[in-house]
Amino acid sequence: MDPQDLQKLRDLPIEGVAERLGLQVSKHKCLCPFHDDHHASLSFSVRRNTYRCYACGASGGTIDLAMHCLNKGFVEACRWLADANNVLLQDDATHGQGASFQSAAKLGCQVSSFDPARYARFFEHPFLSAPARQFLFEERKLDERVIRWCRLTSWQDREGVNWLQIPYYDRECRLTGIQNRNLTKGATPRFRFPYGAQCSIYNLPVLSMLRPGEALYITEGCSDCWAMLSAGHKAIAIPSATLLKPSDKALLSSLGSQLSISFHMYPDRDEPGERLFLQLQQVLPNLEHHQLPPGCKDFSEYYLSQSPNAESP
Repeated sequence: MDPQDLQKLRDLPIEGVAERLGLQVSKHKCLCPFHDDHHASLSFSVRRNTYRCYACGASGGTIDLAMHCLNKGFVEACRWLADANNVLLQDDATHGQGASFQSAAKLGCQVSSFDPARYARFFEHPFLSAPARQFLFEERKLDERVIRWCRLTSWQDREGVNWLQIPYYDRECRLTGIQNRNLTKGATPRFRFPYGAQCSIYNLPVLSMLRPGEALYITEGCSDCWAMLSAGHKAIAIPSATLLKPSDKALLSSLGSQLSISFHMYPDRDEPGERLFLQLQQVLPNLEHHQLPPGCKDFSEYYLSQSPNAESP
């Protein structure tokens, strides 16, 4: 594998990786998954970005943790880490992701960087395939007006896999990145990104629609953002609880000082979700915390539970 790719994976926050693997981290410790542990003997070093169990001796970094927790080989663990943390590997970039990459592959070309002009035309007249419509409107019960606003489109790759294509725009509605979501349930990788795409804060064009004193909701991930918009709220999204970049914090901080609005959040009911709220509260001191009801792990589930067609619990 490319050395730069490996370094990206090794630099992922070790505690975030642990939580993605289902470990419950508290005060830099958790129960060790490698032996019958009852006293949280697995310890994390944030400074070294490593883990170590002082009972059974297990130790290593992010890749080691994924390998041993998932019982995968080195390459499989690396690909799982990349998929779980929205990291694009050079091998994926070479083979190409997204509709324009698909066209380039047919011509035997390689695309080495993200060119917004090459992609923009795919969102001028969005097309939703039957699997995309099933996912968005039947499974997620989303408002069609929201999907049109977000300019979601779909495509099918050469292997017949259906993808939902999600564009990212800056405040001036300029395309900056694309996220491709695999519509096959349980498929890996679940997400792919064109090489060089900048998928930062999602749905920034909504900021131009805000009025003084209005509420802006911050969600984790595009799906929650669509649900929040469908519920009638203005919203933006952080791609992932473990991917809040310094540039994102700077942008949110500037919004807090520039706009006379209130900020709100329904954190996911897990440790990463609550940690994301605390990180955001550092740059948005007036960010208001809303508690999801029991049984709802994220806002998408809460939105579905409020749907007229929702099944009774």
